[in-house]
Amino acid sequence: MIPKAKILLVEDDPNLSMVLVDYLELLGYETTLAADGELGLRAFSEGSFHLCILDVMLPKKDGFSLAADIRTHNERIPIIFLTARGKNDDRITGFRAGCDDYITKPFSSEELALRIEAILKRCMMLDMRPKPEVFMLGNCRFDASNLLLHCNGTEQQLTAKEAALLKLLCRHKNNLLTREQALTEIWGDADYFIGRSMDVFIARLRKYLRHEPAVSIQNVHGTGFRLEVKEDA
Repeated sequence: MIPKAKILLVEDDPNLSMVLVDYLELLGYETTLAADGELGLRAFSEGSFHLCILDVMLPKKDGFSLAADIRTHNERIPIIFLTARGKNDDRITGFRAGCDDYITKPFSSEELALRIEAILKRCMMLDMRPKPEVFMLGNCRFDASNLLLHCNGTEQQLTAKEAALLKLLCRHKNNLLTREQALTEIWGDADYFIGRSMDVFIARLRKYLRHEPAVSIQNVHGTGFRLEVKEDA
């Protein structure tokens, strides 16, 4: 068993999810549970994981779509599909969506444990510390892994949502980030009132970056935001 690995489990069956969380934690894995696809994507965006275990038949966003979204953020993280759908076409769809393994229900707990361990070893994750994710924004250094923004000799500790929003903006640097995408990926809902809350977070990020002339967060009227970074500044 690879100790202290962080696992994201996305499973909507409350009984099975409770059993799996207890079992994985008994094995020594730190486990985060999400009950639907949108919450799973939100948890992945805000956390740091070594392995994802995804049910296929999920509310709001199915496991295949969730895996594809996860792959846009991290191409290397291992993904296991856990599903009652055992048809060959479903397996092919799963592997095309980027999974590393496909386990059909019902399954034995020992089988799951061995497959998790084999995948983590195969991915050479013996050092279980997630690789730091760092973005340079002009003269500012954003350490997304530790939620820290360093600008002009000052250090700003960000909240999880501030860091998640800034990281999403960084991934779309000098390109449009739509309001809907940001709300769905970070808050799990594009509701109007949640959108007003996001505007508060954008204002905070602007305040943290206000002394860096090479960086600005621009409103794209009625559409979203663009993090503009002058590379030669």
